[in-house]
Amino acid sequence: MRIGEVLKLREKDVDDRKLFIANPKSGRQSEIVYIPKKVADRLKDYIRSRNIEADQRIFPLSYTGALEIVKRAGRLVGIDLRPHDLRRHAETYASRTGAPLEIVSKVILRHANLSTTQRYLGRVSDTEAMRWIENIHG
Repeated sequence: MRIGEVLKLREKDVDDRKLFIANPKSGRQSEIVYIPKKVADRLKDYIRSRNIEADQRIFPLSYTGALEIVKRAGRLVGIDLRPHDLRRHAETYASRTGAPLEIVSKVILRHANLSTTQRYLGRVSDTEAMRWIENIHG
């Protein structure tokens, strides 16, 4: 998810393993984000523990506050980290572990065009190309 979408998320936008995003960057009326069961369970526990009501934001932070949390987490592991880096990591990880480009683009990133996703994914190293050729045809 984009950091702005995370920060706007309300309790009523959470439905089990689906998150409903109102007025996403794509310009659509709404979009759905699918999350893993482990994340859904932790999110529900967090909402319950804080007694967050339907119309309340789950994470009542500013962008600056969220940025500082992400930067602090990055420092703990010795890297310079920004919120969008997490989105890029998710797409790269999904792509490199074999998720089809259409899933990475349309479901994970929610891009309108595959070409946008292809620009973000960048170059593939020779080693990685050979490993995939072996996996596919070897």
